[in-house]
Amino acid sequence: LMLSGVTIEKPETVTIDLDVQVGMDTIIGPFARILGNTVIGEDCRIGACAILHDAVIGNGAEVFAFSMVSASKLGVNAHAGPFARLRMGAELGDEAHVGNFVELKNSRMGTKSKSMHLAYLGDSQLGSGVNIGAGTITCNYDGKKKHKTTIGDGAFVGSNSTLVAPIEV
Repeated sequence: LMLSGVTIEKPETVTIDLDVQVGMDTIIGPFARILGNTVIGEDCRIGACAILHDAVIGNGAEVFAFSMVSASKLGVNAHAGPFARLRMGAELGDEAHVGNFVELKNSRMGTKSKSMHLAYLGDSQLGSGVNIGAGTITCNYDGKKKHKTTIGDGAFVGSNSTLVAPIEV
């Protein structure tokens, strides 16, 4: 990978599986683990101690330090972390951002949507330009079944909101 234009900081500390694909001008930080069938685009940044497993990372995207992306996708110029967790079908649209201690599970955030602090978004569909306040959670499980939360384009959800699914904002 290094011979094909990928920068790996402290390569002796990084784990990269054989089937992984990484585009030119991408930088991989120390202690990163890139596993499975992960595909990373060009001009990306994978932070220190990040773990990617079966992830698809669009061109110009960044996975900040100590974040985990598993069976999920980041669009072009999307950002995740630090300390973010995307799992089981999470998807960030182009230029979408999730920040510190935000977890997505089976959720899609549209273009330029943001959730920057301390949120859990499970089984959710967020439109474009949505802002999710700190401490927001989607309550997607009623003890028997999972339900979906839908948040439309341009919505602003304030801090410490609890969205009990099924719900549409």
